[in-house]
Amino acid sequence: MWSLLLMALAGLLIGGCYTFYQQKAPRWIPISFAFLAVVSLLAAYLFTLSG
Repeated sequence: MWSLLLMALAGLLIGGCYTFYQQKAPRWIPISFAFLAVVSLLAAYLFTLSG
């Protein structure tokens, strides 16, 4: 269950990253969204292994 929620969160974060990138936001904002998406996917993967 948690892994699905974390994967959904990663999808939302990737969408936010893409949106901020297209709006020409400061470079650190899309990078931070992408980093949080990767961390969320990693956590989902680790939850899947432990489950």
